[in-house]
Amino acid sequence: MTALAHPAATSDGTGRDDHPQDPVSLDDIQTAADQLQGQVVRTPLIYATRLSDMLGCEIHLKLENLQFTGSFKDRGSYIKLLSLPEDAKATGVIAMSAGNHAQGVAYHAQRLGIPATIVMPETAPFSKVERTRSFGARVVQVGETIDEAAQTARELMDNEGLTFVHPYDDPATIAGQGTLGLEMLTDQPDLDTIVVPIGGGGVMAGTAIAAKSLKPEIQMIGCESELFPSMYQAIRGQQPSSGGASLADGIAVKSPGKLTRPVIERYVSEHVLLTEDEIETAVTVLSEYQKIVAEGAGATPFAAASRLRDQLAGRKVGLVICGGNIDARVLASVLMRGLVRDGRLVRLRVHINDAPGVLAKVSGLIGQTGANIVEVYHQRLFHDVPVRRAEIDCVVETRNREHVREIIDALGAGGFQTRILSTLSADGPS
Repeated sequence: MTALAHPAATSDGTGRDDHPQDPVSLDDIQTAADQLQGQVVRTPLIYATRLSDMLGCEIHLKLENLQFTGSFKDRGSYIKLLSLPEDAKATGVIAMSAGNHAQGVAYHAQRLGIPATIVMPETAPFSKVERTRSFGARVVQVGETIDEAAQTARELMDNEGLTFVHPYDDPATIAGQGTLGLEMLTDQPDLDTIVVPIGGGGVMAGTAIAAKSLKPEIQMIGCESELFPSMYQAIRGQQPSSGGASLADGIAVKSPGKLTRPVIERYVSEHVLLTEDEIETAVTVLSEYQKIVAEGAGATPFAAASRLRDQLAGRKVGLVICGGNIDARVLASVLMRGLVRDGRLVRLRVHINDAPGVLAKVSGLIGQTGANIVEVYHQRLFHDVPVRRAEIDCVVETRNREHVREIIDALGAGGFQTRILSTLSADGPS
């Protein structure tokens, strides 16, 4: 994590007066808010008691996962489509997206009677692809990243005369996303800090312009995946290094916005790069402790706040949970891996004599500690052990890591050498 030192905004609340170079003004964002009334969900900003206790500050969650398409993209997509001239609406629009922008554009295009073509990476989650199709859009899948999809999108745009709806580098889109900042400070005017995910930078740019215009002293913190630090590197003039398979696919952007970058340089005082482990843990904690389903990108603000807990102690912090469109299989895997990290699901290898009744004795010892055996693998042939010996691999459900030690001690006292085979780090929440 590295801090960026920027001067605080000094806007007097008129939006464009102090920074006329901003792509949109506070007035633009307020106009967008008026246009969005009744068109998108006015999402709640909730106080998260358990998360606040965990981090030692007041945590307020802006739940954009409750939008109809499951993310904040509903806002900017509607404002952009509404702004198009009638001839462009009749011909149709095209967009590139890993999923959330796709759904936002497809949904509102269908509502407004605009033909929509969406180009998505081949790696986009199945659930996002199918929901985009369900809104009547033509879906074209190509490449592994948003940037590869962008090339095909521009070719189709030129060949078919379609209007390109950019996911972040467009003033109308930025104004729509900026309504988040208006709503957060309307609901909780005494917020000290707002933490926002950064991919291309649209939601951060809009939210920062709104928040800094209304409350110049507020701190804006951005967060990116460590695998896709495109905005972080662009601001510092570093060579791009983005790539890999990130759980935060919604912010896995190689090319940050040209309009959004100077806004982020101006207003964002701190920029956090998050590991995949931190993002996974944040998804798990939000689900288990707060009962909120967040996709990887949507969980990054909580991951960033967890990293900065000492710095944020005692402050009032708003986290933008930007989306909840996580594939069910991926979510199940993340939650199960979370149990392993916490030591609540553990794989033990027990060395035994290959004789009748021994397996029952091992099961009994584990059961007496109050643990639950989920799976057992009895290895005779494929492990390098003497012919009269065997190894049992037991997947065991436990209370916590201390309980695991109790189980191992009980097996050792019963004459069974045991070791842990689980390999995930144990850096989950305490």
